[in-house]
Amino acid sequence: MTTLPVDPHAYGQYLVLMAGMAASPGPANLFALATGLEKGPRAGLMGVVGMNCASVVWFVAAAIGLGALMKAVPKVFGALAIGGGLYLAWLGFKALKAAFDPATQGVSMGGAKAASRPFVDGFVVQITNPKALLFFTAVLPPFIDLQRAMVPQLAMFGAATLVFDVIQMSLYALAGAALAVKFGQPKFARIFSGCIGAILLGTAILVLHRATS
Repeated sequence: MTTLPVDPHAYGQYLVLMAGMAASPGPANLFALATGLEKGPRAGLMGVVGMNCASVVWFVAAAIGLGALMKAVPKVFGALAIGGGLYLAWLGFKALKAAFDPATQGVSMGGAKAASRPFVDGFVVQITNPKALLFFTAVLPPFIDLQRAMVPQLAMFGAATLVFDVIQMSLYALAGAALAVKFGQPKFARIFSGCIGAILLGTAILVLHRATS
C-alpha cells in the first residue's frame, strides 16, 4: 500500500487554514495593495513575485532544519504552536471588536508603502514578515507528521501556501484602487473586520486543535 506524503485529513485542514490566512490583510497583502495602487498592476504583480520567492526561501529553510528541531525539542514547538493559536485568537477578537465599534472609520493600512523596486522590496517585505515567522514556528509544525518524510510534506504544504498567497496577493495588487476606496469606508471596514475576525478565530481553533491533539 502506497503511503501518501501527507495525511489527507491534516492536509484538508491545512487548506482551510491557508484560505483564511492568505485572505487576511497582513504586511504582504497590504504591500501588494499599496504597490498596485500607486505604481500600477505590473509593479504590484512584480511585488507578488518577489514576496513568493521569499516564501520559497522560508520553505527551503524549513525543509533543512524544521524537522530536526521538532524532533530535538518537540515540547518547545508544541508550546509555540499553542502560543501561535492564542495569538491568532487575539487578532481575531481584535478584528471583531473593530467590527462592532462605531468609531471604526476604515481598515488600517499598517503604514504600508508602495515599492520603488517592486521585486526586491517585495522579497524583503516577506522575508522579514512577522506573519511568516509566526507561520513557520507556530502554525505549520502541528501539521507535520514526523513519521513521514519531511521534504515531500513540506513540498505539498509549500505548494498549497504559494497557490493561495499568489491568488490573494494578486487580487490585492490588481484591485488596489477599488480596495483602497472600500477600505476607507466605515461600513465596509466594519464588515471586512468582522469577516477577518471570524476567519482568524476559526484558524486559531484549528491550530489549537492540531497542537493539542
